[in-house]
Amino acid sequence: MNLFFRITLVLISVLLCTQSQAQDTMRWQLTDDGGIVWKTRPSDTHMDHIEMSGFLMSAIVHYGVNKGQLKQRVQLVFPMLRTLPNDTHASLLHEFDSNGLGQIYINGKKVIEAPNEFYIKGILAYQSKLAGGVEINHQLYPSTTLAMFFDKVSIKNNSKKAVEIELPVIDSSFVNPSDKGVYGAYKIRVKATKKGRFILEPEQSLNYALVYSGNLVTDKETYVSPDFELKKRKKLIEDTFSNLVFESPNANLNQAFAFAKLRAVESIFDTRGGLMHAPGGGRYYAAIWANDQAEYANPFFPFLGNLAGNESAINSFRHFAKYINPEFKPIPSSIIAEGFDFWNGAGDRGDMAMIAYGASRFALTYGDLDTAKELWPLIEWCLEYSKRKRNKDGVISSDSDELEGRFPAGKANLNTSSLYYDALLSASYMGDALSVPKTQTNEYLQEAQQLKKAIENYFGATVSGYKTYRYYEGNDVLRAWICTPLTVGIFDRSAGTIDALFSDKLWTADGLASAAGSTTFWDRATLYGLRGVFAAGETAKAMPFLIKYSKRRLLGEHVPYAVEAYPEGNQRHLSAESALYCRVITEGIFGMRPTGFNTFLLAPKLPEGWNSMALRNIKAFNQTFDIVIKREKDLLSVKVFNKNKVFLESKLKQNETVSIQL
Repeated sequence: MNLFFRITLVLISVLLCTQSQAQDTMRWQLTDDGGIVWKTRPSDTHMDHIEMSGFLMSAIVHYGVNKGQLKQRVQLVFPMLRTLPNDTHASLLHEFDSNGLGQIYINGKKVIEAPNEFYIKGILAYQSKLAGGVEINHQLYPSTTLAMFFDKVSIKNNSKKAVEIELPVIDSSFVNPSDKGVYGAYKIRVKATKKGRFILEPEQSLNYALVYSGNLVTDKETYVSPDFELKKRKKLIEDTFSNLVFESPNANLNQAFAFAKLRAVESIFDTRGGLMHAPGGGRYYAAIWANDQAEYANPFFPFLGNLAGNESAINSFRHFAKYINPEFKPIPSSIIAEGFDFWNGAGDRGDMAMIAYGASRFALTYGDLDTAKELWPLIEWCLEYSKRKRNKDGVISSDSDELEGRFPAGKANLNTSSLYYDALLSASYMGDALSVPKTQTNEYLQEAQQLKKAIENYFGATVSGYKTYRYYEGNDVLRAWICTPLTVGIFDRSAGTIDALFSDKLWTADGLASAAGSTTFWDRATLYGLRGVFAAGETAKAMPFLIKYSKRRLLGEHVPYAVEAYPEGNQRHLSAESALYCRVITEGIFGMRPTGFNTFLLAPKLPEGWNSMALRNIKAFNQTFDIVIKREKDLLSVKVFNKNKVFLESKLKQNETVSIQL
């Protein structure tokens, strides 16, 4: 090997190593109080966006720095101020650029804020330390109950001399004309609570807020306390962080789980049709979907015990149930416009399987007999509908799948049949708990077993050399949703499927590509995939990917939540994806699967190198309880308990399943 060739190899190696390190560099860091912080440098240029929501509004804040100087835009969404046409995307929207709202002057000099750090813990905060000893702090947050958003500002004089502060007059508004609003003319406004000149002595602070609001132009202005609204927001954060607490040796996973809980439950809106959980993202509000809400988020809410989350889940099923009909025409994919209209533009996406899957899992975990009785007719109808959609090969036909034609799904897809299989199992458990005739629950079990065989015969295939599944008849490209059978306990092809999921054909830096060879990714598929691999018992394979994915989403370039998709939507922080992240832990790592109103299966997967893990303050099955897993040589010590009773204390083998009765 000549010298030139050796030098070339060394340079290539250094370049590849440098690129790899750059990709793994995290912009944010964990803080001791459960938040994350980005400590900026004067040369930094970086923008990000985060969504924060309350009952009557949502805000997507675009924030960052350009060569160290602050850049900020606030996009406001008011879902109950409906625009025309009153369709899925009819929420009132407007954006304010903070740079256009006026400038602060200190001692006659215009202030150019250059934040030295940004901080997130359910509130976006940043701090600028100015020359001369003055410090400016911002806290941005939505009201939990009002159609308002706040930028709470504190200016502190840390110098030894008095300084003069001049606050600009900020009172800017946008009026949406009455002929473009369902309820008339609307006004979006940002107004500062203080203006004018102030003298700050050393150690004194000046506090005020920018109040963003949306209302009818005929509404009268009312008093609001930014401090009180901040306390309400902090209470929501602390309550959410203190229930269903994940404890593990990996701080990033613990924190990503805590953040995901908050994003999952904050995106609930108090509509004219009742509480509705909604995806968000600047487009999807005051509406529900059979996948995002019924399938993804609703089965998670009872574990957290959030009152609004559980009510929104029940309310969503009530809305779907309104469309039950004797002709077995499909329930619409989405109920929109605060519950008073619907969307079914993609036809039947397998929505009835999604609804039956989510409603039965929710009802079991929620553990309330009256609620279960209310939901049972919807579940029965959706199961019967799906049964009638069986094709000659015994799998379930549908017009599309949850990707709504973005990728081909054939006339029958793997996802729909897998969800229907799980729904049949849950319905058999639920029917037993409701004392439904045994003949009916046995029929569900028999149907499930027949469907499992049909899934193997119809979808089972070797694709790209992997013994896995074709997603639909004629499909010869690996697809992300081959993971779904793993999440519902079908492990016949788990080895080949897992190898395919983690192969370079599907796995990317951002998780699973939707299809081999595509640059498109949807976090929902990635999170289903990780949950399925854990469920299959391949913890050692899944954990490195979960750790890397979590770190990227929590501490990387776009933080701190799971996202919808890319390139579509610019990685919006859709809410249900965060619920799916939490289910990777509860259903994947801990293997929790409801089997009754006070019973569940537990199949813990303690990763290598971990001596213990726990879920604290679980709120499911009408109980509050803890699960603690500890390693004892080759066994797992498992304790399920609360302050009043020990429900189980036993030793299990890794991947062993045990039934728990509370």
